[in-house]
Amino acid sequence: AAIFQTSVVAFTVLKVVGAMYLLFLAWQAFRAPASPLEAPSSNLRSSGALYRRGIIMNITNPKVSIFFLAFLSQFASPENGQLAPQIFLLGGVFMGVALVIFSTVAALAGELGGWLSKSPRAQVHLNRLAGAVFAGLALKLITASANAE
Repeated sequence: AAIFQTSVVAFTVLKVVGAMYLLFLAWQAFRAPASPLEAPSSNLRSSGALYRRGIIMNITNPKVSIFFLAFLSQFASPENGQLAPQIFLLGGVFMGVALVIFSTVAALAGELGGWLSKSPRAQVHLNRLAGAVFAGLALKLITASANAE
């Protein structure tokens, strides 16, 4: 990072190479035909295995711990009693809300994914949308300045 901040040439080369790669991805997405979107049977996992994987990922994710320590602690007050039960209550509320929201998103994504996988026209439109996003990112990257944060 220090090299790219101090060397305009290195930053420009990285920027141009990155933009070219994004344009290549955009070109591929625009040209991609509709194709069947079936997952290989070797990648299918049980619901329990996926749930355990999600639990492990959240437990080992430091951002979750930082969120609970930094954000939720702002809403706990010593005047309301011991802090630990307050944090556990707030954490429980957070987990309940997250469960409802993530479950809804997962169910809707499953339904939408099923519909999209059966619609060649939708697949072509999604490919074009992806291509437009890649092209937009390439344009944003190529116009970025070395001092941009």
